Amino acid sequence: MTVTPLALTRPASVTDAFLRRLVARVPGSSGTTWKLTEVYTGDLLVELPQSTPADIEQAFATARAAQEKWAATPLKRRLEVFKRAHTLFVDNAPAVTDLIQVESGKNRRMAIEETCDPAMVMSHYLTRAAKLLAPTKRGGPVPFLTTSTEVRQPKGVVGIIAPWNFPFATGISDAIPALMAGNAVVLKPDNKTALSPLYGIELLEQAGLPKGLFQVVCGEGPDVGPTLIDQANYVMFTGSTATGRVIGERAGRNLIGCCLELGGKNPMILLDDADLAEAVQGAIFGAFGNTGQICMHIERIYLPESRYEEFKNAYVAKTEALDVRAAYDFGPDMGSLVSADHMSRVKSHVEDAVAKGATVLCGGKPRPDLGPAFFEPTILEGVTKDMLCGVTETFGPVVALHKYATVDEAVALANDTEYGLNASVWGGDVDAARAVAARIESGNVNINDILATAFAAKGTPSGGVKNSGVGARHGDQGLLKYTDVKNVAVLKKQVMGPRGGQTYEKYVEGMLSGLKLMRRLRIR
Repeated sequence: MTVTPLALTRPASVTDAFLRRLVARVPGSSGTTWKLTEVYTGDLLVELPQSTPADIEQAFATARAAQEKWAATPLKRRLEVFKRAHTLFVDNAPAVTDLIQVESGKNRRMAIEETCDPAMVMSHYLTRAAKLLAPTKRGGPVPFLTTSTEVRQPKGVVGIIAPWNFPFATGISDAIPALMAGNAVVLKPDNKTALSPLYGIELLEQAGLPKGLFQVVCGEGPDVGPTLIDQANYVMFTGSTATGRVIGERAGRNLIGCCLELGGKNPMILLDDADLAEAVQGAIFGAFGNTGQICMHIERIYLPESRYEEFKNAYVAKTEALDVRAAYDFGPDMGSLVSADHMSRVKSHVEDAVAKGATVLCGGKPRPDLGPAFFEPTILEGVTKDMLCGVTETFGPVVALHKYATVDEAVALANDTEYGLNASVWGGDVDAARAVAARIESGNVNINDILATAFAAKGTPSGGVKNSGVGARHGDQGLLKYTDVKNVAVLKKQVMGPRGGQTYEKYVEGMLSGLKLMRRLRIR
């Protein structure tokens, strides 16, 4: 691992005045604040107001008032806001990248990629929203005399609870289809990473989004979450499975819908005919991209016995050569974990594994010389299911290597988890790799890629199965989930029931004959 001494200076765009302007949007009537720090150095950035239940209720009241006017705005005018916003988001990507790095500690390469996600989501739904939200006229039960029209209506105010690992992508991207559909949004970002979504809202308002329509509240989950869920008409959550269960239960009691993208313990399977160099490079990103803090990243790699040593040696060598450090340029391959507390969690997983017999092939230690939350990219072997990192999501730069004898065994091992968010299969014969992918219990499976091909395919839903979630973002359902359906049915002539002295028996006879005739003619 290369370490270069660096005199670190905060990006020039991240001024104290800029930060104060951003956090001024957050209501905090109690006067309590959260000390938001620069991850690389631990220095104070700004104090973030913490919202009370009364603040949250007021935020929803303001959003609800704005939503009534927004929902009445023609869809074409609503979409014009996002056409302008697309340009603003792309033009301001460097400034957003600065904020993401300052608040999360991720390397710049990952931060700039995150800024692209809202623009990609906007671009996709700008091409689909008009069709998806247009009334759809269908036939009714009686041909020619009845019609049924599907009318899409906004839910009202959507509550979004965003995680710290991709604060801009989740906080803003998940809100875009909700807003396009005519909803208002109340966002609760993680305290550690509230700055970039706050700037995203500012950019949306510069593009013409009505003020008041997109609200932000801040606070610890147990303090803020219950009131937010109780006020919302729908909830979008990204985070841990444990928290997702709590949110799902409360949403169920309130009889509102929710979409939950939760944890994962994602596998990668290398087939015998895979290109080794490409697979090793993919596994570098899969395990260490965003310092391992990606919901869809890889924590388990399954290798055929015949290629285990070859892959292991190449993978360890490439990992040890990674440039890991704090920098606000595009140099480092990997940055910091999000906080010292999270670094301690990652460290505890590695220590538990070693104490129970696992071997550290490289890494395995904190790096306080680089910053308060740095941890070395770590490869383990000999990991078993009695170890924390054998069954629980570590969510850091830690990956375990495993051997398999047959493809059937590899598939069984990949599926031997309570999670099912993402998986990766590598092979030269794509049809054979597809056959393996079809057997994996996961909401996303990438062939010869780790995660980007699936997640960046905005036209296809992306979600988890088993304990990895309910519902999905992206695709048509990524917008339609934020709507209710009204069925407007029309009967043009009174033909339901006996007419003109007809007995009920004769009416039933005609009705049953009509059902058979319509089936033969494929009318109904």
